Amino acid sequence: MTQPVLICRPGKRGEVLANTLRATGAWVEPMAVMSLQALPEDPLMRRVWLDIDQYDKIIVVSPFAALCLGNALDRYWPQLPTGIAYYGVGSATAEALFDQLGVRVRIPSAAADRPGADQQKAGNERGDNTSEALLALASLKNVAHQRILLVAGEGGRTLLAETLTERGAQMTRVAVYRRIFQPPSASLQARLATGDFRALIVTSSELLEHLAKWCDQTALNQPLIVSSQRLATLAGTLGFCDLKVASGATPAALAAALCRSCNPMGADVDQGT
Repeated sequence: MTQPVLICRPGKRGEVLANTLRATGAWVEPMAVMSLQALPEDPLMRRVWLDIDQYDKIIVVSPFAALCLGNALDRYWPQLPTGIAYYGVGSATAEALFDQLGVRVRIPSAAADRPGADQQKAGNERGDNTSEALLALASLKNVAHQRILLVAGEGGRTLLAETLTERGAQMTRVAVYRRIFQPPSASLQARLATGDFRALIVTSSELLEHLAKWCDQTALNQPLIVSSQRLATLAGTLGFCDLKVASGATPAALAAALCRSCNPMGADVDQGT
C-alpha cells in the first residue's frame, strides 16, 4: 500500500482504531486535529452531581463523557445510588461506563457482548451507534414526567434532549468537556490538499466540517469512510464524492468498510444502498 489511511479519532479510542486498521495491513496516519478537555466544575455541575439520586435515567454520549461522569461521582458518591437506568450512545461508551462505575448500560442492538453493555432491541438491524438508534429503544419511548440527565460535551447535537423533552421527560443537560480543534500538521495539510491518501475515516460531524477546510477537489474525490448515513449526508453537502458508510463507529466496522472499499463488488454495500 503506497498511500496512508488518515484517521482523526482522539485519545485511546484512536489508538485502538489505528491498531485495528494496521492489523489488516493498512498504513495508518493519525491526524491530531482535535483533543478533549474536561471542563472545570461550576456550581450548576456540582448541584447535578449532588442530586444524582433524583434522576430516573442517565444518558452518556461518549466514552470521554463517561470518564468525566465517573470522576465526578467518585468525589461525591462513595457508593452509587440504586434505581438509575444508564444509557450509552454506542458500545464504547457502555464499556467506559462499566469501567468507571461498574453499572450495566443500555445500548441499541450492536456489539452487546462488550463489558457493561446491556443489549436492547431498537428496531434497527444495523445497530448503529447513533442518537437515533438510542431513541428507538422501547424504554425511552414512554418517559413522561421522568427526570433524565444527559451527560455530553459542549455543543454537539440537540436531538436527544429535544426528542425526550417532546416525549414528556424533564431533561437536564450537563456539558462536562469541550472539543479543541487545531489545524493538521503541514505534511497532513499537503496530503489533504493533493488527495495523497488512500482513504479518510471520520466519525464526527464537527471533525468532518473541520477537515473539509483543507480538502481540495482531488481530496474530495478520494474515499471517505463515515460511521452513519447522517454523516454521509453531511459529507455530500461538503462536496465529498466517494462515500463509504460503515455499519457503525466501532474499529471493526470501520476496518470492514475500508476493506470493502478496496473491492469494487462492495461498493453498493458501502454506499448504504
